[in-house]
Amino acid sequence: MAEESPSQIPERAQELLRALVERYIKDGMPVGSRTLSKETSLEVSPATIRNVMSDLEEMGFIAAPHTSAGRIPTVKGYRMFIDSLLRVQPLRAGEVDKLKGSLPQHATDSGELIQAASNLLSGITHLAGVVTLPKQSRNSLRQIEFLRLSENRALAILVVNDQEVQNCIVSLNRPYSAGELQQAANFLNAKFAGTDIEEVRRQLVDELKSTRETMNQMMMDAISVAQEVFKQSGQDPGAGFVLAGETNLMEYSELSNVSKLRQLFEAFTKQREILDILDKCLISEGVQIFIGEESGYEILDDCSLVTAPYMADDGVIGVLGVIGPTRMAYERVIPIVD
Repeated sequence: MAEESPSQIPERAQELLRALVERYIKDGMPVGSRTLSKETSLEVSPATIRNVMSDLEEMGFIAAPHTSAGRIPTVKGYRMFIDSLLRVQPLRAGEVDKLKGSLPQHATDSGELIQAASNLLSGITHLAGVVTLPKQSRNSLRQIEFLRLSENRALAILVVNDQEVQNCIVSLNRPYSAGELQQAANFLNAKFAGTDIEEVRRQLVDELKSTRETMNQMMMDAISVAQEVFKQSGQDPGAGFVLAGETNLMEYSELSNVSKLRQLFEAFTKQREILDILDKCLISEGVQIFIGEESGYEILDDCSLVTAPYMADDGVIGVLGVIGPTRMAYERVIPIVD
């Protein structure tokens, strides 16, 4: 949140900040005093506007990207704009009906509905749409199997809640034979089948700490392999998100750097960082917005996330939203996500 409240910033400065942010969102170019004098209804000279811009820069709301006379919003400037200056209009009833009509009314499974929602978010905002898979109130491990791939790698196959299947390739600390992996799977299934995933993870840590001295080698190997599975998978089996329209981000100059795009797409593929941010929204009400560095991940410093939780049976089970550049059209995106 911005340190200053709107009441501490002169009304003229608020009006100029609002106009500057709106103009920069529109064309992505640094905004100068002459442009602002045309964009606002303030009857002041360009020199006065320059003085106000200097004050806004000193307070950290805007910055000069280079020697140009123009200025661009900072994360702090965007935050003040969104929290206090943005004029958001709710969607009209007809627009809401159109959104509802664009989703499958008789989806055969939740995955079909989630994919459709992600595609819809991307299609109407021209950004990347993201929808998390619905979280189960309880994720029980039903079965785990291993398939040897190479000397130090194995494919772990986990069955969760009787029907969800998650595959995970793990790197092990030593070569394991197919027989050893089968023994490990037999031991883990006998010990943990039907147990909540979080409880499995906790017990693995506790047992390796407290009973290492009394374990035989097979038990220690099984628990070591299982720890690696849950560590490398990063999330509970069944967790994840569906992303659509990520190539839309290539259209924005601030995200079009090849190296930056590669890192961003790698983050989408690995999912861990994005899921960490989205999980924070599960416990929040209404629309949440992360601007640039507010996400806590450097790879998203030039991006904003606009998210909202979705519910079933009076409980929050997931999050949906869009990912785009910090200069996205918030007044349009926020009501769509909402």
